[in-house]
Amino acid sequence: MFKKILIANRGEIACRIARSCARLGIAVAGVHSSADRDALHVDSIGESIEIGGAPATESYLRMDAVIAAARRTGAQAIHPGYGFLAENPAFARAVEAAGLVFIGPTPESIERLGDKAAAKHEARAAGVPVLGGSEEPSRDAAAIAATVRGMPLPVVLKAAAGGGGKGMRVVRTLDTLEADIASAMREGASAFGDPALIVEPFIEHGRHIEVQIAGDGKGHVIHLFERECTLQRRYQKLIEEAPASHLDAALRAAMLSDAVRLGERLRYRGVGTVEFIVHDGQHHFLEVNPRLQVEHPVTEEVTGLDIVELMLRIAAGEGLPVRQQDLQVQGHAVEARVCAEDAAQNFMPSTGELVEVRFAASGVRVESGVRAGMVVTPFYDPMLAKLIVHAPTRQAALDKLDWALGETQVLGVETNIAFLRRLLSLPDTRAATFHTRLVDEVLAEWRIATPSAPLHYIAAAAAWWLRDARTSAPAYGAWTALDVTGWQMHAGSDSITPLPALLVHSGGQTHEVRVGALAPDGEVTVQVGAESLRLALAPMADGHWRVRRGDCHETLQIACKGEALFVQGSAGAFTLGTASYVNQVAAARKSSGQLRTPMMGVILQTHVAVGDQVRAGDVVATMESMKMELRITAEHDGVVRSLSVQPGQMVERGLVVAVIEAEESGEPGAAETAEGAAA
Repeated sequence: MFKKILIANRGEIACRIARSCARLGIAVAGVHSSADRDALHVDSIGESIEIGGAPATESYLRMDAVIAAARRTGAQAIHPGYGFLAENPAFARAVEAAGLVFIGPTPESIERLGDKAAAKHEARAAGVPVLGGSEEPSRDAAAIAATVRGMPLPVVLKAAAGGGGKGMRVVRTLDTLEADIASAMREGASAFGDPALIVEPFIEHGRHIEVQIAGDGKGHVIHLFERECTLQRRYQKLIEEAPASHLDAALRAAMLSDAVRLGERLRYRGVGTVEFIVHDGQHHFLEVNPRLQVEHPVTEEVTGLDIVELMLRIAAGEGLPVRQQDLQVQGHAVEARVCAEDAAQNFMPSTGELVEVRFAASGVRVESGVRAGMVVTPFYDPMLAKLIVHAPTRQAALDKLDWALGETQVLGVETNIAFLRRLLSLPDTRAATFHTRLVDEVLAEWRIATPSAPLHYIAAAAAWWLRDARTSAPAYGAWTALDVTGWQMHAGSDSITPLPALLVHSGGQTHEVRVGALAPDGEVTVQVGAESLRLALAPMADGHWRVRRGDCHETLQIACKGEALFVQGSAGAFTLGTASYVNQVAAARKSSGQLRTPMMGVILQTHVAVGDQVRAGDVVATMESMKMELRITAEHDGVVRSLSVQPGQMVERGLVVAVIEAEESGEPGAAETAEGAAA
């Protein structure tokens, strides 16, 4: 076994690999970018080399820097995790040329399977049913367009060099063909360093089933059963489970057999995943991921195996430590991906500082690479954590996962937790009658809006804000005395101040909040709009707050960052915007015509010039953040009076991109997510 390895990745997967190494007594070193200096994986690993700037192209994708870091730290082998360089045959060769061991398949296997077009050739040669479409990857947009025009619609464009839903577009009409090809090629180049695409028929209502395999590199290959990955949004997996439910026994056996046979054909070394689309009782090969999968924990939970340990032992030349006949499935496991994204804003990634991060304390496996105080940047995937549960039955596992999501607290950025819980409650999810388009179809009906916090949450947060203001105010300041609210003194009366102390924005509404005197017993009257509530706040040992309203007690998590108040309880998590009444700009906000960046990122392209006439919905600029394209659009007709950005420019959140002088009054512009561009 190795004495020391380098983990060439970041976030939760770097932390997860390090844990297996620690259990096996293997020393580890890591790498990080300048943006990840304070990242959890850097501290968890303990020894890490900074290899470049924040963009992955300047750090995690630099093969020379990674190999140099391995040599510098005395590592014998490199584990690539997933993403970045994990499926790059040139990197695997460079690692071996440097006298190190690549913990993964051979470079030849990666070439034959990592490229989607090449993998189709191998699958067909192994007798595995394959979908039609293009036979070779192409970097020629015109040639790709010609291929699409020669096939019945809809078709799907796929980045040939990678997976994970990146660089994928469904083409339903030729009207958007050129734009779809350009966008898919850009994403492929950004995520995998290669813009090449293949074209395949698009199966509208199928199931996505994948088989985990492991091979010793000498022709012996086993399967670790299958995973259900059908619940997806725009080709991004949301919830994965093992085993797949309601799967015909003969169909399951055929897929497991096909996956093993394909691995045997290549004398596969290490672990990999063979993916299938199932439709009308038949299965067709999709692709092979010759690496560790994001969703591998559900397989570990039902088999009792450590898949990272398998990778390490195989790479170290120990072969397969388990026989096929010794493997069986026990119970059911489900995984949910918690991401920093705002469902109400078309799942736009959310960046910013994580003010509070808490997960369920027991009975849940948490794979995470974040902690409170870290900043979610636009440079990497928005996934914050994976929650994995195991139970004797599928229904019990789904219930347990829903509970675990409810116990999870992430304050400071928007997350998809509420959306995941809603998805778990769908009848089709509960009955396992779903298909790969289900989520996209129900989203068209749900019309997700930014939720408004319950009034007592707003009142509690405002009381907390007042308490915090009083605590941090200078001695004898305007907020320090018990009977002072900042606006009016009281002498033992519950009178409400005539002027609001605070303006609170929630769910598209602005609430005027007035407060009364703070009583010696801690109670205070808070008026939210026209409704008055009497409550008391008491701190708890774990940083939570107990809120008492009459005979009703509730525990809330409350935190503040700048002008944002974050509150979470049994009703959900809410971000409240605040402004003191003395600054009434927020109370009477009018359109300035300013189009601002919704988050940190890089400007890819500007589509207008100063003096241009634009219409509502016209794209003014395109930016990239978290490997996702965002379009900044005008929301009203007008004339471009200024343009403040240029292609290639790194921008902070809230930067003014352009000013549109409206022909009629309107609200500032917004950014929308490009079709299928989730990361």
